[in-house]
Amino acid sequence: MPPQALGAERARDAHGRLAKPAWRRWASPAIGVALLVVVGWFMVDRGRKIDWAEVGEALRSYPAWSLAGTWALATAAHAVYAGYDLLARQHIGHRLPLLKVWAVGLVSFAVNLNLGSIVGGIGFRLRLYSKLGLEMADAGRIFAFCLVANWSGYMVLLGSLLVSGGFEPPPALGLSAAAWQAIGAALLAGAALYLAACELRGGRQLKLWRWQMELPPARMAAAQMALSMTHWLLVGSVVWTLMPRELAFGEVLGTLLSAAIAGAVVHVPGGLGVIEAVFIASFGGRVPEGALVAALLAYRAAFYLLPLAGAIVLHLALEAHARRKKGRRKSGG
Repeated sequence: MPPQALGAERARDAHGRLAKPAWRRWASPAIGVALLVVVGWFMVDRGRKIDWAEVGEALRSYPAWSLAGTWALATAAHAVYAGYDLLARQHIGHRLPLLKVWAVGLVSFAVNLNLGSIVGGIGFRLRLYSKLGLEMADAGRIFAFCLVANWSGYMVLLGSLLVSGGFEPPPALGLSAAAWQAIGAALLAGAALYLAACELRGGRQLKLWRWQMELPPARMAAAQMALSMTHWLLVGSVVWTLMPRELAFGEVLGTLLSAAIAGAVVHVPGGLGVIEAVFIASFGGRVPEGALVAALLAYRAAFYLLPLAGAIVLHLALEAHARRKKGRRKSGG
């Protein structure tokens, strides 16, 4: 065999596919680490300049009724996100009880927020569904469906804000208003293409480069987008209710959406430090930083930590139910 052919043979993996070039294997982690270092440096630098006494005073100034309303909005946002799993149940056609499916969605989302998508979005969802008797392949299809659902509505919301001018990203990013509008138009076009693909090829597999996904019918895709937009609007409302009144809802929502994609790129669980860096960079010169940091801390408590505590209890209940069900099957057998 010629040396060139031998080299090409060695460049294939166990499945016969061409292996990734070395630079592609380390480029993505390197970018993530670099962004994490930049965010860490920014947070340490800003943390030294923040008046933490002012932060504490701002936290104590929130009325109890306001915090209760914020918690209610956060609970609603989690409940709507768990609706992705209910939509996936209808799409896939499995017959697990609706309440259990919704509970799995609640647990996986809360863990996903705090510990990352590998543990929460994938790990807990696959574990709980398999405990409840669902095939692993179907659990994987549910995860893919929920992932697409979440980001499809995101694209519509952020695209609409950028095109309409309802949100202007920080000038430090160096892009003109026309460039941001073009990005917004591209996001809206991507969402429209997804709907068109579902209309033309709904129920069939779509292959994009190395990725494959099962397209739902167009009506189901529209429901995905509607549910996702509702979820993101509720999350934006949670943050906005805690922010100083000088900030409009549209700019708070746009900044939150920008922080979400930045957190996904950096791969930090919960976007820890990334969300704070984006908000401080965007609004630090317009509102007191103490009030801004207090709002973000209260947001993390209401949207991340309290739901995680509830998810732990719910997870234990699901595990106990699965064990009892398994024991009944064994005794009956």
